[in-house]
Amino acid sequence: MRPAKSAVARSGPEEPDLDALLTQVARGDRDAFEQVYDRVSGPVLGLVRSVLRDPAQSEEVVQEVLLEVWRRAARFRADRGSAMTWVLTLAHRRTVDRVRSVQATTVREHKAALLDRTPAYDEVTEQVETRLERQRVRRCLGALSEVQRESVTLAYYRGLTYKEVAELLMLPLGTVKTRLRDGLIRLRDCLGVSV
Repeated sequence: MRPAKSAVARSGPEEPDLDALLTQVARGDRDAFEQVYDRVSGPVLGLVRSVLRDPAQSEEVVQEVLLEVWRRAARFRADRGSAMTWVLTLAHRRTVDRVRSVQATTVREHKAALLDRTPAYDEVTEQVETRLERQRVRRCLGALSEVQRESVTLAYYRGLTYKEVAELLMLPLGTVKTRLRDGLIRLRDCLGVSV
């Protein structure tokens, strides 16, 4: 660490004890704070950057920590540890707070992105309704006569024309049309569809 210029000018060749400087800072001594700033800013930045890795965020956190040192210097107790340990503890806590804040923001943004991608309708409800409709249609198809069921299935589920259905069932075209019409009427009634 480089010696602070103002410390050398005031007290000769020896640097004042950091513990004593913090006591002076607690009394509002700006010159003492300047010396504390010069002595702890490097180690604080090193600690913060080792955790955050982002230079801009690291500098912000260092400024927050040093402002906290100025405001909370009266809470420093030399009998509990050194001034440097106290300052680095403040720095570690503030850095962890920043990491948690960034993580919480990331989680919130991720949740918001998921909500943006959520469809406007409930897919599960739609799937259940579709499955129930299929079951109803199958039940109603089961209530048709075999010839009506075959005619409807071939025409509407396999996409065959009336003529192709007639040829496949070896029935006259008019008979197939009549059975299809009767089958569709019975399906409509069974399903409760209004025309």
